Amino acid sequence: MNQQDDAGTLASPALVGEAAPGMADEAKNPVLVALGERVRNLRAQRGLTRKAVALAADVSERHLANLEYGTGNASILVLQQVAAALHCSLAELVGDFTTRSPEWLLIRELLEHRSEADLRRARLALHELLSGGAHDTARHRRIALVGLRGAGKSTLGPLLARQLDVPFIELSREIETLAGCSVREIHDLYGTTAYRRYERRALEEIVQIHSEVVIATPGGIVSDPATFNELLTHCTTVWLRAAPEEHMGRVVAQGDMRPMAASKEAMDDLRRILDGRAAFYSKADITVDTSGQSPEQSLQTLLARVRASMALPA
Repeated sequence: MNQQDDAGTLASPALVGEAAPGMADEAKNPVLVALGERVRNLRAQRGLTRKAVALAADVSERHLANLEYGTGNASILVLQQVAAALHCSLAELVGDFTTRSPEWLLIRELLEHRSEADLRRARLALHELLSGGAHDTARHRRIALVGLRGAGKSTLGPLLARQLDVPFIELSREIETLAGCSVREIHDLYGTTAYRRYERRALEEIVQIHSEVVIATPGGIVSDPATFNELLTHCTTVWLRAAPEEHMGRVVAQGDMRPMAASKEAMDDLRRILDGRAAFYSKADITVDTSGQSPEQSLQTLLARVRASMALPA
């Protein structure tokens, strides 16, 4: 079975960029060596010969041998065929960390095909188990606002904090204080990985210092599962939700005209980001839709929901 390459021409069904015979071991790409080792281990675990896997994957035995010993760079379609022959996912073949031990595999099997509600219960139970049953008693008094830029976090946050008589903190400002430069400079100079480290550290410090606080978080905080877990564990989270058009309008109203430079593309990007993050934002304890609402109306809804969560008198 032949496959097509990116240029649309027919490529060999086996390995793209096959190494020359006799390639020295030290010259092998470590990624390809690790991939080959996983293929060999998976084949061994399943008790399959190389000939049987090659036949099932519709590649030559020689090409499969090259893959196993890290001397050939297989196309993604060939890897998919090999994964199917080994009865595993492509993620497992290329090194999904949840396949590194029998315990990981057994846990994954238990969680596969479960509903979102079941997975949430499992996550909370697992957290309680691994934290020794410890519970942050101040969690319900720390309010963290999540959502895309333009949802109303910076507007409603200070108003909510004033009503609750607690401090208001913008996490972005704390990140900049820690780094000694702006968020944009952190990204430009040190990259996203460094920014995520500062974000995690800033959140941890806020949690340690404040037992009562309202926090406005950056829209992308859900992009780092470890930091988002920290937020969910130590704060009552509120997703301030709005329609994409309102997000865009509010950003422009704040004086940022950059989105309008390519309005069609910017709106499409915003919708994709919102769609991609909505599943994470929805893990918040409370959701408040600010679409079509004035700040005063949104504040009243937000305040009522938060007071109910904190068991405070209305």
